Amino acid sequence: MVKEIIFGVIGGLGLFIYGLSEMSEGLHKASGDRMRRILHNLTGSPFRGVLVGTGITSLIQSSSATTVMVVGFVNAGLMSLGQALGVIFGANIGTTVTGQLIAFRLTEYALPIIGAGMLILLLAQKKSHKYIGEFLLGFGILFLGLNILTQVIAPLGKYPWFSNLFVSFSKNPFLGILAGFIVTAVLQSSSVTTGMVISLAMVNLIDLKAAIPIVLGCDIGTCVTALIASVGTNVSARRAALGHILFNIIGVVIFLPFLGAFEHLAVLTSASLPRQVANANTMFKIINTLIFLPFTPLYASLLKKVVKSKEEEEIESMPKYLERHLLNTPPIAIEAAIKEIVRVLGITQKMVFIAMDGLYRNSTKNMEKISRSEEAVDSLRTAITNYLVEIMQQELSADESRKIPALIHAVNDAERIGDHAENLRDLVEQKIERSLPLSSEALAELKSMGSDIDGMISCSIAALSSNNLDEAKKVFQQECRINTMRDKLKNNHVKRLEQGSCNVLSGVIFLDTISNLEKIGDHLNNVAQAVTEVLQ
Repeated sequence: MVKEIIFGVIGGLGLFIYGLSEMSEGLHKASGDRMRRILHNLTGSPFRGVLVGTGITSLIQSSSATTVMVVGFVNAGLMSLGQALGVIFGANIGTTVTGQLIAFRLTEYALPIIGAGMLILLLAQKKSHKYIGEFLLGFGILFLGLNILTQVIAPLGKYPWFSNLFVSFSKNPFLGILAGFIVTAVLQSSSVTTGMVISLAMVNLIDLKAAIPIVLGCDIGTCVTALIASVGTNVSARRAALGHILFNIIGVVIFLPFLGAFEHLAVLTSASLPRQVANANTMFKIINTLIFLPFTPLYASLLKKVVKSKEEEEIESMPKYLERHLLNTPPIAIEAAIKEIVRVLGITQKMVFIAMDGLYRNSTKNMEKISRSEEAVDSLRTAITNYLVEIMQQELSADESRKIPALIHAVNDAERIGDHAENLRDLVEQKIERSLPLSSEALAELKSMGSDIDGMISCSIAALSSNNLDEAKKVFQQECRINTMRDKLKNNHVKRLEQGSCNVLSGVIFLDTISNLEKIGDHLNNVAQAVTEVLQ
């Protein structure tokens, strides 16, 4: 008997977790990158963030996955802390859909659903259709596991020790909250823990008074994933993760004095105990969100005070100058686009500096900023290009029409500089990981070339920002010097190889660094070319 129960619980729970994962994965694949685009584009205010967070999490059925995405966006500077908090609030509501589905008692339809899902997987030609099949397969397996789980645990009701366990949760809600927290933290899914509680309710092994504290504990346990995701991220991302944790903990603390009244409210929503548990879970998260939502700006300010930074680490990935109301005045809109391109060049200049500084110091410190900056540059390039295309749709003079393509090329060149900065970062990391030495002579040569590139970027920024022809000419001169230096450094490297004073693998790092710096010079030359030929 004991063996059957243990095996049944392990197998049923395994199928339940696998089915939930497969269902979530199928929907996630079917949506593709649309979820990320929706998160990025439709979270302009905390309220809209709640709606988007609820909708996305309702589909992918993982508040942890949504929160991890949000932490990533904040880390890259693609989302403000206030927007992120709104999405996190909504994600908590969206994840309750699984509990609502389980409460429908669809266990008897598990096998037909599995059959339908597998049939679609085998016969479908399009990937999108296969993903739907994957979703149905996971959906059916979820209920098959739930069916096994409820059948094997039903006899446990005969044992007084098992019943007394849940009686203790009714008498001491803190024990229930702790149990919910631990199980969810281990399983990394509040949906799984809530599903287990609802399955216990289906066979009358737990009452509503004991179920509610466990469900509340699930909310705290699900924060562990976001906490892990925030490790090694920037200050804003850590604030978002802390915001998620405090939101759930404070919500539970607020509800504790009113558990009795809340239980009565849940009873009024349905005559079915499993449905009451599911509704209590949903109502708690909706009410908690409604309490926090009006205070989102204050909450964000509090998080900034709690998680302080010695220096401002945020990289602004949202456009600062691309105001839509300027589109009706093309000359001013073009100037706004130029300012934004100049800002992108400034970001790439810092990226190159960080990479080269790491090379000189043999250190990977601050290298993560290059990745965050690259995401910001990519986002800004898209925004600027779209803005310029919208300007093209206005009535333009001949001069204005000529400027737009040149600026589109300029922002693409700026973005390519960011790509080369990433290449430089990778070379630095390879050098350090493989302990590849560079001679003092080689380092001095690279430092000289890196310094020239930094000056070249500064001249390009000055040329573009003030439409300065003299600064553009300086860029041309520096680019010629960079090409000459490239050839000279390569010859010097060959001599060191012949003399045996240079490691062959170190030489690869040296040559690739020169190549990336020279290509950065080419892109800067293109920016200066746009200034002299078109923007004058």
